[in-house]
Amino acid sequence: MNLLESLNIALRALAVNKMRAGLTMLGIIIGISAVIILVSVGQGVQAAVGEQMKGIGSNLVFVMPGELEASNTSMRSNFLRSVNVSTLTYGDALAMADRTNVPDLLSVAPEFVGSGKVVYGNKNTQTTISGVTPEFQVVRNFWVVAGDFISHNDVRTKARVAVLGQKVLEDLFPTGINPLGQTIKINRVPFRVIGIMEEKASSSFSDDNDVVYIPLSTSQTRLFGGRDISGDYTVSVIYAKATDESRLDAARDQIVRLLRRRHGLIYSTDKDDFSVLTQKDIATVLDNLTAILTAFLGLIATVSLVVGGIGIMNIMLVSVTERTREIGIRKAVGAKRRAILMQFLIEAIVLSLIGGFIGISIGVIGTVVISSAVKGLNTYISPSTIALATGFSMVVGLFFGIYPATRAARLNPIDALRYE
Repeated sequence: MNLLESLNIALRALAVNKMRAGLTMLGIIIGISAVIILVSVGQGVQAAVGEQMKGIGSNLVFVMPGELEASNTSMRSNFLRSVNVSTLTYGDALAMADRTNVPDLLSVAPEFVGSGKVVYGNKNTQTTISGVTPEFQVVRNFWVVAGDFISHNDVRTKARVAVLGQKVLEDLFPTGINPLGQTIKINRVPFRVIGIMEEKASSSFSDDNDVVYIPLSTSQTRLFGGRDISGDYTVSVIYAKATDESRLDAARDQIVRLLRRRHGLIYSTDKDDFSVLTQKDIATVLDNLTAILTAFLGLIATVSLVVGGIGIMNIMLVSVTERTREIGIRKAVGAKRRAILMQFLIEAIVLSLIGGFIGISIGVIGTVVISSAVKGLNTYISPSTIALATGFSMVVGLFFGIYPATRAARLNPIDALRYE
């Protein structure tokens, strides 16, 4: 019996019990569609994280006070918590900006992060207040779309000027009102709006749209204060842009040496009172986390496939029992054990493949629907995922079909003919 004839017999056998075959395939359908949807979502999240990392700037080095709290993934939350106990100062930022100290840095942008109530007319919002310098735009690759950004003169004169993030703009100003030149109050202190920032995708680091940017010196003297024991003004974080991606590690080492010297950490046993991370470090950690997430989601979906495979084995055993006389007749007229084995194996594989193809279709449709429904999530269906799902469905059919097929092939023809 050739392969085409065996395939034809398998299809006819499945067509006899359409309902039973459909219910048997259900486990495979659910498993395959779940694998595709969950893996595609996981890969989409991984791609989104990569885009967010590019969005915060390029060739970045983050210098933060103390040690980051692993229990909180929001970098801005860590800044807010450390604002009154910061070990970083504006003097540290100026020292880092000196190319003779750190030759592999192109630009340095210190930031002082606080929280405040912002009021315009009868509208108000509680948001993040960020004191920055003009270098912030270049280092963070984050630009104004209307008006002007903080200037060096604004920092020097401690000017009460503000640049609004897109969310703050929406919260305070109704459509049709030009915010530029308007006066807002931050913690009851009046500020003149001079610019509007571009809209930026939010990330685990911060929502840059929900921020009011003011001069660094203004935030330190007119709103929040904050000095170290030497009297120097503290900062929440220092962003630094390396001259080239290949120089990130060198820049980090130079910063560590400089800050240890400035902070009086002379001996090797003296623990750093700051943390220095490169953009590459953060990207590697996030890539590993999202890869683990994707693998975990795929593993969960695989359980459904195993359950579906057990269902196939169960139904094939029932089929062998129901067709015992048929097997006896075929053996009596000369059918070999291998032919019987192949027949039932093909039936199990066909059952699994049909379920697999239906599952792939549902998975692709489900992935597209999720991508459309969740803003900012672009799911990714890779050909390798489709190929893996197809191959896995075939393997499930083969693996769980072996025992029923072997049992059918070993039936004694005389006993099979006597079976009622």
